[in-house]
Amino acid sequence: MSQNIQPPAPDSVIEAPAAPAPARTGNFGLGIVAAVVAALVTTGVYGAIIGASGYQIGYAAVGVGALVGFAAGKLGGPNPVLPVLSAILSLAAIFAGQIFGIAWIAADELGTTTMDVLGVGVSPLVELWKEASSPMTYLFLAIGGYAAFQTARKIGTN
Repeated sequence: MSQNIQPPAPDSVIEAPAAPAPARTGNFGLGIVAAVVAALVTTGVYGAIIGASGYQIGYAAVGVGALVGFAAGKLGGPNPVLPVLSAILSLAAIFAGQIFGIAWIAADELGTTTMDVLGVGVSPLVELWKEASSPMTYLFLAIGGYAAFQTARKIGTN
């Protein structure tokens, strides 16, 4: 025995599937804020490394650049300004970290606090930095800036 089963009548209105949400490409303002925060944090960490060890460690400067670039690229997305901004902030963070490290070392030698040395002014510290700097100092500054630029560029496009 066969039964005649009628299929249900189609609705007169067929709903189209919802369009997927557009892919988020990053937030330029958030990328800037993240890069500035990363630069400030890495300045302190790099200065502490220099102050505690008494040496400038070039790989740490590369790490500063990579972290600043990563923060900007990850949160800022593929905006072409962020790699340039990351490189500039990275150079400033590396330089400020070196100044902070010199202040830390000077404070240890003078038997005072780092804040007392920084309170005298930055100019004497910059003069000490100029005297202590070598071609390797400038090389690692450049490599740190390059690392920030490339990291922000590559992370921002992923």
